Amino acid sequence: MEKQKRSQFEFVVLMAALMSIVALSIDAVLPALPLIGNHLSVSEPLELPKLITSIFLGLGIGQLIFGPLSDSFGRKPVVYVGFILFVIASIICITTKNFEMMLFGRLLQGVALASPRTMCIAMVRDSYEGDYMAKILSIVVMVFILVPVIAPTLGQFLMRRYNWESIFTFNLVFGILVVIWYWLRQPETLKDKYRIPYRLTIFKTGTIQFFKIRSAVIYTLLSGFITGSFMVYLSTSQRIFEEQYNLVEEFPLIFASLAISIGLATFLNSQLVMRFGMKNIVHTAMISFIVISLIFIILFNSGNNPSIEILISFFALQFFTIGFLFGNLRALAMEPMGHIAGIGSALNGFISTVMAVPIADYIGNYVVGSVTPLFTGFLVCGIISLLLFYFNSSKGKKVLNQI
Repeated sequence: MEKQKRSQFEFVVLMAALMSIVALSIDAVLPALPLIGNHLSVSEPLELPKLITSIFLGLGIGQLIFGPLSDSFGRKPVVYVGFILFVIASIICITTKNFEMMLFGRLLQGVALASPRTMCIAMVRDSYEGDYMAKILSIVVMVFILVPVIAPTLGQFLMRRYNWESIFTFNLVFGILVVIWYWLRQPETLKDKYRIPYRLTIFKTGTIQFFKIRSAVIYTLLSGFITGSFMVYLSTSQRIFEEQYNLVEEFPLIFASLAISIGLATFLNSQLVMRFGMKNIVHTAMISFIVISLIFIILFNSGNNPSIEILISFFALQFFTIGFLFGNLRALAMEPMGHIAGIGSALNGFISTVMAVPIADYIGNYVVGSVTPLFTGFLVCGIISLLLFYFNSSKGKKVLNQI
């Protein structure tokens, strides 16, 4: 029993470490955005968030490629291919002097990192199911959330001690260590009975199967709206705290404290999901997400920013609810797709991410002199998500009929 617990513990930490390469590549760069912009002669500050959204776009595209391939060739080979691409993309980002080429490097980084991100979820689905799968995913996400707590501070330290290129170098070295650990310790999780012989039609057949599973499609759309609203914060956080509030030095600490809020929620979710179930928790969290957004808009509809203490409090509450949504929505979407976990995880990630990028870009353009547009985006995404949730729920259909 002790050996089994220790094995599960290592599995969870390894999955979180693989996903952490993704978080590190996104969040550690945030403090360096103005410096990178100066180095690449970017005259328009509103262009810099594209260094964040481009990696998300790559994540969406890459998942669509790697997920189906993993159902044929296994999870491990796909992780290795993704990491080779990550090495190439990192070299491009470090050596380029052109903003468009940097965007291409970030896009390619996203494509590459889609491999470990998708495989982590597929491997969890290979190994667990039901509410217990949601529990394991919550623990993975909780450990994964620790990275954004330290990433901006780490990025700021590397940038000031060395240069902004050292951030990409550190990410690369960290990735090498994690992949070596993965190669030495993680067995293949894809069961032979679920292995699909490779042929080009697996993309078509897998996609058709995915869209036949109504709950998987709806929970994927829910993930897209929630991810999109959160991505707005990720892409504009540096501008909000450093430009609107003039908190350049404090930015990494503020970012870390808000990441802890999500981590706490995912920890509590891992403890509560077996008792209350994924759907009940998602329902409560979505209503809370909407209410918090609405209260902020009512209080600050003039467009004047609140004090930093009030803003952080609202962000912390909002991200606390998001912590209950991320893992559960992904688990609910994956639950009926055990027979196509690779393709299912890929389509889930692709659709939700491709939805999220334009949502983040559109709302982010309005987050210039005030944070109120950000909470307006939260509110709209939350309401649409709740309606979709009700549409998929028999209990929810009764509520809609009453409305």
